[in-house]
Amino acid sequence: MTIVVTGASGFIGKNLIAELGNYGNHRVVQVTRHTTEKELANYLKEATFVFHLAGINRPQHEEEFMQGNHDFTKQIVTYLKQLGNACPILVASSTQAERDNVYGQSKKAGEEVVFQYAEETGAQVFVYRLPNVFGKWCRPNYNSAIATFCHNISRDLEITVNDATVKLTLVYIDDVVREFINALEGKANKVGIYYEVATVHKQILGDIVELITSFKKSREERSVPTMSDAFTKALYSTYLSYLPENQFSYPLKMNVDLRGSFTEFIKTPDRGQVSVNISKPGITKGNHWHHTKNEKFLVVSGHGVIRFRKIGTKEVIEYFVSGEKLEVVDIPVGYTHNIENLGDTDMVTIMWVNEIFDPEKPDTFFVEV
Repeated sequence: MTIVVTGASGFIGKNLIAELGNYGNHRVVQVTRHTTEKELANYLKEATFVFHLAGINRPQHEEEFMQGNHDFTKQIVTYLKQLGNACPILVASSTQAERDNVYGQSKKAGEEVVFQYAEETGAQVFVYRLPNVFGKWCRPNYNSAIATFCHNISRDLEITVNDATVKLTLVYIDDVVREFINALEGKANKVGIYYEVATVHKQILGDIVELITSFKKSREERSVPTMSDAFTKALYSTYLSYLPENQFSYPLKMNVDLRGSFTEFIKTPDRGQVSVNISKPGITKGNHWHHTKNEKFLVVSGHGVIRFRKIGTKEVIEYFVSGEKLEVVDIPVGYTHNIENLGDTDMVTIMWVNEIFDPEKPDTFFVEV
C-alpha cells in the first residue's frame, strides 16, 4: 500500500506515522506545509489510502480557518477525482463541527466536501469528529491544556486554570491511532454517518491538574499511581513524556549501615511496595515475623540462604538462593524469617511487600529464627 498522511508533522500525524512504521511493509508518504502542489498530486496519484489530518486551529487571521480546513480538503479530493483515484480517505474532524463558531464551521465544511466526494466517486470515507486528544508529542502552551499542564508542572512553571469545574471530553493518542489503523484494516468503529474512537474519557479539569501535580510529587514519594484506571495510566505516560531531558532520573534515599543498605524503590496505593536490599558478606538480616504483612524475596546477585521457623515450633526451614538461578521465595505470615549472605560479595535482593510501611502499625515482631 501507498499511504498518504497529510499533517504529517503534527501531533496526531507524528504518532500515526510512528505506528505505521511498526505496522507493515507499506510506503508511507508524508505531506507537510512544505509539500508542493506538484508533489501532492503525484502522491495522491499513487495513494491507496489517505489519512487527512492536516488542519488549522490557531490561525493568525480568521479566514485561515476555512483555507486550512475546507479549501485544502477540497484540493485533495479534487486531485483524487481528476486522477481517477477513488481510494479511501480518513478525515480527522472535530467535535467543534457541531458548534456555531468559525473553527467549527470550517471543519463542518471540510466534512461536507468529503461526503460529497464519496457520493460522486463511491469511495469509502471515514470522518472522525475527535474531541480533545492528549498524549506524547503534543505541543505545549498552544491549544492543549493537558500538554501545557504536563510541560509546565514538570518544570515548576506557572499554570492557569480559568474554571476548574469544566468537564473535558478526551481521547488518548494511542487509542486514536489504534482506531485509525482499524479503519485501514476495515474494522472501523462506525456510529451513524461518523466514526468514533471507542474509548472516551470525561474528566473534570481541576481533577486533571491535581492528578498531574501528584505525578510530580510521586517521584519524591517513590510512588506510582493506580494503573488500573485507564485515564490515570494514559495521563501518567503522557506526563513522563514531558519531563525535561536532564531530569529523567531521580535519586533514592539509601539507608546505609555496616550491614549494607536498604532502599525503597516504588510504592503503590494498592499493590504494596518494592525495595532493594544489599547485604554485605556474612551478614544476616531479618529475624522477625508478621501477622498479615507478606513479602516476596528475589536474590538477583550473590548467593545466600533464607530461613524460616513457624512461630511456636522449633523446626527451621532453609531455602538457598542465588543470582545465578532466579527464583521468588514467598515469605508467609506467622513465620519468623531471615536472610544471610553466604558469599564473599554483596548480595542484592529485590523485596516486595504487600503494603506500604505504616510506622503506627508496623506488624513486625522481632524473634530469632
